[in-house]
Amino acid sequence: MILRYAVFWLGLVVIGILNGTLRQFGYQGLLGELGAHQLSSVVFILVIGVYTYALSVRWPIESPAQALTVGGVWLALTVAFEFLFGHYVVNHPWSRLLHDYNLLEGRMWSLVVIWTAVVPLVVHKLRSS
Repeated sequence: MILRYAVFWLGLVVIGILNGTLRQFGYQGLLGELGAHQLSSVVFILVIGVYTYALSVRWPIESPAQALTVGGVWLALTVAFEFLFGHYVVNHPWSRLLHDYNLLEGRMWSLVVIWTAVVPLVVHKLRSS
């Protein structure tokens, strides 16, 4: 089960790329960079929830421990992808990558990362009740 969910994490990458494309070419001109970042973060959080729920319908998460393991794997993969791909492939400096984690400046990426870690547990609890 854990391996299956690790593979399905790749779906989050695709969703994230589509979300970022929509932000950049859709509404960033209307909202500005910060507003677009914030809206995009909220949209991504919602879509991650729906995606995880849909996965759990087909492949139920069996226990809170399993949900936490899936969340931990997704967290590790997300952070590794963000920093390794962002720095070594896209050539963003570390300061730019860390910038989106600054909640005090209205940046919301840290909430997306936290949600990615806890959403399997939230979905498991919702489906178990």
